[in-house]
Amino acid sequence: MRDMLPRLFFVHFRETSFVAEDDGELVGFLCGFLSQSRAEEAYCHFVGVHPDRRGTGLAHELYERLFAAARDNGRTLVRCVTSPVNQGSLAFHARLGFEIEQEVADYDGEEEPRVLLVKRL
Repeated sequence: MRDMLPRLFFVHFRETSFVAEDDGELVGFLCGFLSQSRAEEAYCHFVGVHPDRRGTGLAHELYERLFAAARDNGRTLVRCVTSPVNQGSLAFHARLGFEIEQEVADYDGEEEPRVLLVKRL
C-alpha cells in the first residue's frame, strides 16, 4: 500500500495527517487534508492500523484527531471513499457516524465502484 502514501501527505498535510507509533514502530496512520475547493470539508484519504492493533480503538483515535483539526479549521463535513466490497470499512465508518452519501459504479475508472461517505461534525 506504500504507493498510496506518498511523502507529500506527511509534508504538505502535516496538520491533518497523523501517525501512531509504539516503541518507534509504526502501528497506525491517517492521511487527511482540508479541501481547497470546498471550504466546509475535510477529507480522509487513507487510514490504516497494524493487524495486531485492530479493534483497539486506534483508528477511532486517529479519526478523532482529524475531526478536531477539521473543526478547528471551521470545517463541518468530513468525507471519505471506500470500496463497496470492503464491508469492514463500511461497518467501521458507520460506527464513527459516517453516512453513505452514494455509491458510484465507475468512480475510479471502469468497473471501479466506490461508496462515498460523509460525516457531519
